[in-house]
Amino acid sequence: MNQAQQLQIKIDDITMKGVYANMMSIAHTKEEFVLDFLHIAAAQQQGIAVARVVVSPGHAKRILSAIKENLEKYEAAFGKIEAAKEPTSGGVGFQA
Repeated sequence: MNQAQQLQIKIDDITMKGVYANMMSIAHTKEEFVLDFLHIAAAQQQGIAVARVVVSPGHAKRILSAIKENLEKYEAAFGKIEAAKEPTSGGVGFQA
């Protein structure tokens, strides 16, 4: 009896609004990946962490696959996305 179950998710208004991030830092250990989403204000040469998400390595791989699949769907609907160029000053950019 394989019946699809619907998962009900509750989300408060503040979380629903979301946060803006223009940089991300990734760290990992054997047991987990730590994704820090950052908002960098280049004019002020400072930034703030707006969210931290900690996931298992297996879940990190599923996230990567889901993002890849959704980027492909987006490009099929709206055209190719050009990767943003890394800023040339201040060392601000995405880190791996």
